Amino acid sequence: MELKDLTNFLSPVLKITKDEVTLLDEKKLRQELIDKIIWETVFNPDNQVKEFCYWLTRALGQKLGLGPASIYDFYRARGEGNFSGLTVPAINIRGLTYDVARSIFKAARKNNTAALIFEIARSEMGYTEQKPAEYTACVLAAAIKENYSSPLFIQGDHFQVSGTRYKKDPEKEISGIQTIIKESLAAGFYNLDLDTSTLVDLSRPTIKEQQETNYAMATSLTEFIQKNAPKGITVSIGGEIGEIGGKNSTEEELRAYLDGYRLASLGRSGEKTSIPGLTKVAVQTGTTHGGVPLPGGGVAKVKLDFDTLERLGKVAQKEYHLAGVVQHGASTLPPELFDKFPQMETAEIHLATEFQNMIYDHQLFPAELKENINNWLKKECAAEKKEGDTEQQFLYKTRKKAFGPFKKDIWSLPEEVRNAISKNLEDKFSFLFQKLNVTNTTDLVKKYTKLVPVPVEKPVEEKPASPELKRGEFEGAD
Repeated sequence: MELKDLTNFLSPVLKITKDEVTLLDEKKLRQELIDKIIWETVFNPDNQVKEFCYWLTRALGQKLGLGPASIYDFYRARGEGNFSGLTVPAINIRGLTYDVARSIFKAARKNNTAALIFEIARSEMGYTEQKPAEYTACVLAAAIKENYSSPLFIQGDHFQVSGTRYKKDPEKEISGIQTIIKESLAAGFYNLDLDTSTLVDLSRPTIKEQQETNYAMATSLTEFIQKNAPKGITVSIGGEIGEIGGKNSTEEELRAYLDGYRLASLGRSGEKTSIPGLTKVAVQTGTTHGGVPLPGGGVAKVKLDFDTLERLGKVAQKEYHLAGVVQHGASTLPPELFDKFPQMETAEIHLATEFQNMIYDHQLFPAELKENINNWLKKECAAEKKEGDTEQQFLYKTRKKAFGPFKKDIWSLPEEVRNAISKNLEDKFSFLFQKLNVTNTTDLVKKYTKLVPVPVEKPVEEKPASPELKRGEFEGAD
């Protein structure tokens, strides 16, 4: 559909002028038109139409009191001891983004939950073919569809600096992450998790020296983020002290990172008791992104070190006034473990792979489509098969990379199939919200979160597409 045809189609419900949009029929927008708008946003081949739809969803959100927000003040309040006993779920959506987001909002409304984060990793943007503006549009459209009314915390997960490329060409590597940061901020990502732990140098003699490049780069990128944030927005920033899937983190590593970060930040902020921008730190406690698939199917049990998680969380909260520490790689953990995270005062938990599995492994997911996906993986991702891996293990590890090439096929599943998958997901999200103790958090979020109306300019001419994010270029995401 061309832009003129789309605006004509929308005209009975939306009055679109040069500078703004006027909503004429809210009920029809929610019931019918938002579905069409998001389809054109994701699949229209014309970049001008896509840019228009990105603007339109943001503009409609603002008309309805919806919009992206920073969780910074909410997390600062937790760091100051104003509330406790909950763990915020950060949910990565790789496929069926609009439908999955709708399931999240349905569960959130049912449980009066507002303390939740929608996120996508830098790596996921590439292999799922979801640029930041598209991801935000999908989340906003789903919120409009489900009549959700709380602030939307949208987060860039694992904004990673490649240690290998950094050694070869530091300026080029930093320029690359700055580009995606600016694009993400423009799209409403007011929460960013920096992963500069790849720069930790274990060959150096002391823990402080090992962490030095990590905290120095995180501090530099923090300054860049806050300088480029929209007026009135303080971006919530996460740090990381060790590679997820490696050895468990220690108190000494956490202190070295946070002390170095704080000292490097003092001259910029004037704050003496907390770290500007940084609200949390990801630590390693025994998990692996995506879990460890077994040769015959299923995922290996993880021995998660809750003592480490609790001890490092107390240090981060009590001594550095952060919200606490972050648990990655947790979505495939046994269900009975999830209520332990709020008990340990874990600030945030990142969840991804289990939701992907619930899509692919649903009994109604078409066998023919799954076979086509598996055949594509065997051909296009063959180089990723590790020695000793069974075919089943290989397919489990790589099938996340099919969400981009097969996006339209998956979004086009019959409505009854998508509804069945969505209902299972909704039940799963309700279970997690309850276990993580984020039910009845709507008033708490409202108390500590200010929704800042950020002006979004309507596109007036065709813009070139943003640089392609290549599949497999970055690691990360649970």
